[in-house]
Amino acid sequence: MKFAQNAFKIFADATAAYHVTDNVDAPCPNPYAEGTMEHVLFAKNWIDVVQWHLEDLIRDPAIDPAEALVLKRRIDASNQERTDMVERIDTSFRDKYASVTALPDATINTETPAWAIDRLSILAVKIYHMKAETERPDADTAHIDRCRGKLDILLEQQHDLTSAIDTLIADIEAGRKYMKVYRQMKMYNDPSTNPVLYAKK
Repeated sequence: MKFAQNAFKIFADATAAYHVTDNVDAPCPNPYAEGTMEHVLFAKNWIDVVQWHLEDLIRDPAIDPAEALVLKRRIDASNQERTDMVERIDTSFRDKYASVTALPDATINTETPAWAIDRLSILAVKIYHMKAETERPDADTAHIDRCRGKLDILLEQQHDLTSAIDTLIADIEAGRKYMKVYRQMKMYNDPSTNPVLYAKK
């Protein structure tokens, strides 16, 4: 099984595992050994599916403002953890293919493998929830039909994105593409670059 195909399976398993408890505070039941890429991918999707549900919670129009602020801070921290994990995955790819000599006509991709994999992880969460919408006993036929149409598009996107990621990895391995790892450098999380934060020092 190719990398992205296997990654999507891990993402789907992690999303399903979250819904055993459907609790944003549940510990991640990672079945893979620490230090393996599979462990990282499972943990990555767990972050994404928890954040999906945090985003649902914060959109409750009746939410207490103080609770919403706590959730917003948690979502911000989750986003930073997600970014850090994606960059670790890219570093792993860069190290793995460091000895590959790029061909004279090699080109760089618009995004790195790990950022495409990040989209694949979020897509796995979308597919799970859209499928659930097609199975809601309280929903009317129009809603079910709309969600089935959207699910078909998401499944097509899964096929296309998985194929594109595996092609990108093969191209990097063969020297047809080369990669760089650009850190996200989120300025608002850094007390030295966010003017609201450094003005308070």
